Amino acid sequence: MTGTAARPLSREDLAFLLYEWLDVETLTARRRFAEHSRETFDAVLELSEDMAMSLFAPHNKLSDAHEPRMRPDGTVETIPEIKKALDAFSAAGLIAGSFDEELGGMQLPTVVARASTAWFQAANVSTSGYPFLTIGNANLLAAHGSPAQVDTFVRPMLAGRWFGTMCLSEPQAGSSLADVTTKAVKDDGPEPDRYRLSGTKMWISGGDHELTENIVHLVLAKVPGAPDGVKGISLFIVPKYVPEGGVATDAERGGAARRGERNDVVLVGLNHKMGNRGTTNTLLQFGDGTYAPGGRAGAVGYLVGEANKGLAYMFHMMNEARIGVGFGAVALGYAGYLASLEYARNRTQGRRPGEKDPSAPPVALIEHADVRRMLLAQKAYAEGALALGLYCSKLVDEQHTADDDAERARTTLLLDVLTPIAKSWPSQWCLQANSLAIQVLGGYGYTRDYDVEQYYRDNRLNPIHEGTHGIQGLDLLGRKMIMQGGAGLVLLAQTIAATAERGRAAGGEAAGHAAELSAAVERLAEVTGTLWADGDAQVALANSSIYLEAAGHVVIAWMWLEQLLAAEGKDGAFYEGKRAAARYFYRYELPRTGPQLDLLARRDRTTVDLDPAWL
Repeated sequence: MTGTAARPLSREDLAFLLYEWLDVETLTARRRFAEHSRETFDAVLELSEDMAMSLFAPHNKLSDAHEPRMRPDGTVETIPEIKKALDAFSAAGLIAGSFDEELGGMQLPTVVARASTAWFQAANVSTSGYPFLTIGNANLLAAHGSPAQVDTFVRPMLAGRWFGTMCLSEPQAGSSLADVTTKAVKDDGPEPDRYRLSGTKMWISGGDHELTENIVHLVLAKVPGAPDGVKGISLFIVPKYVPEGGVATDAERGGAARRGERNDVVLVGLNHKMGNRGTTNTLLQFGDGTYAPGGRAGAVGYLVGEANKGLAYMFHMMNEARIGVGFGAVALGYAGYLASLEYARNRTQGRRPGEKDPSAPPVALIEHADVRRMLLAQKAYAEGALALGLYCSKLVDEQHTADDDAERARTTLLLDVLTPIAKSWPSQWCLQANSLAIQVLGGYGYTRDYDVEQYYRDNRLNPIHEGTHGIQGLDLLGRKMIMQGGAGLVLLAQTIAATAERGRAAGGEAAGHAAELSAAVERLAEVTGTLWADGDAQVALANSSIYLEAAGHVVIAWMWLEQLLAAEGKDGAFYEGKRAAARYFYRYELPRTGPQLDLLARRDRTTVDLDPAWL
């Protein structure tokens, strides 16, 4: 018996979701992906699995036990296995996988790139965090940076020479970005978009390390005279080392960007975390005078796009990161499920109910109905959430390659509605899957001899970062479901209704599930209208987290009906497992939404009227 499952993801499930359900091969009919085929997609996935298992998984527990430390000279020490794995990841071209060929990328569909990344997240979520952040940073700059900024910062990141971060939160503000105080003042000199920044940023993952030559920080700050609140936020590129010769195109520079003098970005300290310990998490000081690039105080930064539009640009990265966080939660939930499944199949304990002979041999844990319940729940959570993540990723591909404005608008709107769910539902329920995995292992699950306790600790971050569970609830109910006169909710309901119609046509169990799903969607829409009946935001949003959970369960029920239909008429244990998981979700999970929607419909004021003194 070992502490780690042979594989933390299922090749068969990924193939089913990508090819039998989503039919991602059809994306190759679009110009951007025309050079690809199932063969190239499979080659990337096989490479990812092999590298994840050979280079990332072996040091997962080691990096957890030996977290990064700050040396007396202010540098960061990490175990050498992290750099070795990341160098191989970069050399394989996986950072650039979904980027334009012109930038050195492979123009992979996002849905395939996400499936690839899931292998690394399942094998070692901490080490995979460094390229995850870098890809998001580079995507933002590729979309909103100038050609010179793209050449100077994006190309080195895609090559793996430099890594990237995003710096939003501040110690005094947390998630309240309207209250950031970091300042940016125009710098004298020939570069028009060069500024000097001063301020403090907190909770910066990957904020300092010695894994690459340079670190490219994307920093939210305010320029003098900016409007109050989020409307006055600008976005700046603040590298750890100022590029030699400043920001220029490769043609102007005569070659690739190289790092120059040390910028005034100082590591103040490392945060010591419950999980995700292999990823540095930092408190950074910008412009405190420790360094003086160019002989002047202040950290050198370069304005991205226009002033005062920084939050809109940053959301390009944040929305992408939120889907990625959901994938991380799925990967950990899936890894825990497979580890506990292996344990339950091999560990013998107890006898079947009704067995009277004490000398009868003990049976495997999996023979006990309650253990099977816990395993089936994990399967339903992990595989349902993986389906949602891949579905949203394919929407990203359809959005970016749409043939007309109407298709682009539709996919954008549906993606907007689903993003808070794709982030938060896996973060909540795949964490619950990890809790169940520990329970399956019993006392052993609570020890460090097995990986399931680490999966839980690592996953506990996901309901917090990139927008907490509460923030996602406010976003879903307060913005996404009611924007454009409720168009997002209408589109979601119509899309689910199309699946339900196919379910009714299929008959049998699918038809029964379709009827239950249709009723749940109708009730969700009705309750949404009730919550906003008088426009009182305080009351409407008081229980937005419960609304998020209920809406998420409806969406995952939709994902399970989709999978059930994709498995229709197919034989074998794998497909029977899909049918069993769908049955579980509709019998055990979807009914949870009834009492939740009842509570929401009453517009309960318990928390609104609560005097803090009573607590």
